[in-house]
Amino acid sequence: MKKEKIKIFLKNLLASSISLIVSAVVLMMAGMIFKGFYIESFWIAIVTAAVITLLNYLLKPALVYLTLPITVLSLGLFYPIINVIILKITSLIMGSSFQIEGIIAPIFIAIFISFMNILLQNLIVKPIMRR
Repeated sequence: MKKEKIKIFLKNLLASSISLIVSAVVLMMAGMIFKGFYIESFWIAIVTAAVITLLNYLLKPALVYLTLPITVLSLGLFYPIINVIILKITSLIMGSSFQIEGIIAPIFIAIFISFMNILLQNLIVKPIMRR
């Protein structure tokens, strides 16, 4: 039983590490594609991905709850704005190593990051977890 717990722990650790790296790669891709998005290096991208993940677990549920009436009235079109808020807070935390500028561009950047994360998580991380 102890060996099984260790195996599960290592599998989850591997999946979390790969997920973090995938998110960092997506951030680097966004930095190359969009003008209003700057990320200093791949290592900063990994730290930024960790900060975004942490904010998504801690802050995003509260933001979704607070903006639920607006999201329902807009038929869900307000939801990407929550992701933009998370990106802006991450930009404040990371300082000059991670910058996101503008008003309209961050919406497209947030949609791109969300779409690519979902795609790459399903193509890379989930098959590893099934093993």
